[in-house]
Amino acid sequence: MKIKLAKNELIHFVGIGGIGMSGLALIMNELGFKVQGSDISNNKNIERLRQKKIRVLIGHKKQNIKNASILVISSAIKNNNKELMFAKKKKLPIYIRGEMLAHIVSLMRNIVIAGSHGKTTTTSLISKIFSKAKIDPTIINGGVLNSFGNSAKLGKSNWCILESDESDGSFVKVPQTYSVITNIDKEHLDFYKSMDNLENKFISFIEKTPSFGKAFICVDDKNNRKILKKIKNNNYYSYGTKKGSNFQILNISQNVKFSKFDLKIELPGISKKLIKNIKVPTIGMHNVRNAAASVAVSSSVGISENIIKRALSEFEGVQRRFTKVFTYNNVSFYDDYAHHPTEIKEVMNGISEVYKKKKIICIFQPHRISRLRALRKEFSYAFSKANTVILCPIYKAGESIKLGFKYINFAKEIIKNSKVKIILIKNEIDLAKFTKQNIYGDQLVVSMGAGSVSSWIRNLPKLL
Repeated sequence: MKIKLAKNELIHFVGIGGIGMSGLALIMNELGFKVQGSDISNNKNIERLRQKKIRVLIGHKKQNIKNASILVISSAIKNNNKELMFAKKKKLPIYIRGEMLAHIVSLMRNIVIAGSHGKTTTTSLISKIFSKAKIDPTIINGGVLNSFGNSAKLGKSNWCILESDESDGSFVKVPQTYSVITNIDKEHLDFYKSMDNLENKFISFIEKTPSFGKAFICVDDKNNRKILKKIKNNNYYSYGTKKGSNFQILNISQNVKFSKFDLKIELPGISKKLIKNIKVPTIGMHNVRNAAASVAVSSSVGISENIIKRALSEFEGVQRRFTKVFTYNNVSFYDDYAHHPTEIKEVMNGISEVYKKKKIICIFQPHRISRLRALRKEFSYAFSKANTVILCPIYKAGESIKLGFKYINFAKEIIKNSKVKIILIKNEIDLAKFTKQNIYGDQLVVSMGAGSVSSWIRNLPKLL
């Protein structure tokens, strides 16, 4: 469907280089909107937008929005942003990303995936199944799907599968037909101020589920179980390894190529069913849960067991989700987006489970001063499955607040609590030197973080 707008309607995205903002801009462009945007530097998301002839300006300047009629901002944009300040002066309509997303998908049948971790992979798995079923959904994801090399695409059906961002609370504004809550963790408390506020927002999200839809909630997560006691409408199904789950995961096995499990389905008023030998080419218990969520949603909307199983077995993955980058001295180097202690633990557990004979070297870059300060203790225990941690400087993501403790003391805490060797580095050159001198034999290297560490490991072969 093409939406016709007046030629002078120009929608400007401030912070368009973010994965969520770039995906929304791409979809709106495909729908016929005239869009442009700005960001502080170039990245791969911006390159993908420019390939679609979307204008992207580097640097935030008030002249960038001289002809704009609407402003869309990400949650990372501060009040002193020059474009935002000028838009307020011009009295332009200003929307945060979640609000604009809600407007765009309001006429679609939406499957909204929310939670602290696992959203991107779960969104990708459901998208793969729907595509295999020839439904052709609109997809708005928080990561780049390897199947089509982008984070978003406009489909021909009235289905939309989208990852929801809970960081600023706007995810409750997106209208859902079906929804998934993977887990609720100690994250974004700079916005929510307390876990109670965060949990209450998820309760509001679940209770928005319409009578003709359904929420799917992972009961392996303790905070999910906590909020279920407060849900009034009970319009949800549970999934996980817990006995009594509506979609119970059984008989799990993993190797380096895939994870395999059975799924026992018990729904009120519906006969019991067992789907056996579900295979997905990912590792880690967290990905088994993500796959189970995708099966639960897809089977509930009527997609056949055979299509679901075939789609999952052919899943091409998501960039930066334990993605192999290169090999050096017969040692494989992987890249992962994990930047929260829970995510790091899950990935590490998955690696150690299937690569039992490998020594694990983790290149870790903390993302945001505020996150490291709030989760200092949790981070210090997150690397127990590693042998060596290469600790990079903090990626500040524009934050100017102070850490409040010495970085070297944080390194010492990791040594003490995770029982690992720590190597402190300053830059890519240090990383290359360490690699040349120490990477060989039965080792596996994985980079983790949401900042520049991904580009470091991808540039590393040039420095070796």
